[in-house]
Amino acid sequence: MMKKEGEIRIPSGCAIAAVISKTGKLMSGEKIIKAMEPMHDRSNGLGGGFAAYGIYPDYKDFYAFHMFFDCRDTRKKCESFLKEHFEIVKGEIIPTRKIPEITDEPIIWRYFVTPLKSVLADLQLDEKEFVARTVVKINTEMNGAYVFSSGKNMGTFKAVGFPEDVGRFYRLDEYEGYSWTSHGRYPTNTPGWWGGAHPFTLLDFSVVHNGEISSYDANRRFIEMFGYKCNLQTDTEVITYILDYLVRRQHLTLGEAASVIAAPFWSTIESKTDKYDREKHKYLRTVFPSLLITGPFSIILGFDGGLMALNDRLKLRSMVVGEKGDKVFIASEEAAIRIMEPDAGNIWSPAGGEPVIVKVKEGAF
Repeated sequence: MMKKEGEIRIPSGCAIAAVISKTGKLMSGEKIIKAMEPMHDRSNGLGGGFAAYGIYPDYKDFYAFHMFFDCRDTRKKCESFLKEHFEIVKGEIIPTRKIPEITDEPIIWRYFVTPLKSVLADLQLDEKEFVARTVVKINTEMNGAYVFSSGKNMGTFKAVGFPEDVGRFYRLDEYEGYSWTSHGRYPTNTPGWWGGAHPFTLLDFSVVHNGEISSYDANRRFIEMFGYKCNLQTDTEVITYILDYLVRRQHLTLGEAASVIAAPFWSTIESKTDKYDREKHKYLRTVFPSLLITGPFSIILGFDGGLMALNDRLKLRSMVVGEKGDKVFIASEEAAIRIMEPDAGNIWSPAGGEPVIVKVKEGAF
């Protein structure tokens, strides 16, 4: 017998949510975990994760490496490698709570590190570039070891499972941050595994993504010419590297980077009445054509001191924004915002290709 409409589960393809305090007020992870509950059916239990900013004030000057290891020997080998290049001020197991929903967990550690000045001098690199290269090297060359977070005063927490279970597993209700992002995964073309869950991070950049990147091969081929390696078995990884390349290495603003990855159509550019704006968009489309991301997507970028939300230019994936007091909320569905703040106002949906950028007041954290 043929099933009727409403009797067939049609996934909406991943869930994303975020909250930020513009005054830098710290919030526990409890509300962002609960925000994922009404969007449960948007994911299938093959990946969930969170990124939190401002959670390590006692170690805010050190890079926090969150790492997965397949065994104790791999951890010891990787730790020896780190000691050759970094001062390790603290290394410890990331606290978790055993719950039946999360199984087959790897060894999960974190290290607070700073690059050795002698190493930076020998290589003639600034510390961010050195850290980024180290992350790529470990993830590419060291079998069984994976750096899944590497920023200062922030951390990513992810696993195979539904996001609300992942949040409880990592005890995120015990952390406090001024900004949180979250993701529930429904993998379509790639496997569900611990390293493939979102967010994807490099330095302080973290990306959660709902959608598919049809331009992945073109994007990957271009970005790998600059030392990045896409080997984590999901298309979302490339978005993080593209944004790092455009903002940190090419010194574009967030708005300009958004105009590269979700570039306006040529007809839209030609119709712009402001000559400077028109010429700027022409330049960005001409110089970075291989970094245009095509396909349906909505993403939330977390960074040190802020968030950016962005839809593809045709707005093929849902995303809603709301506000209350000093807080801004972003989610795939309004229901998730209402869980975080029942009285949120100014609920609106960003236009396709138009970034929503929220920054914390300077000096607030």
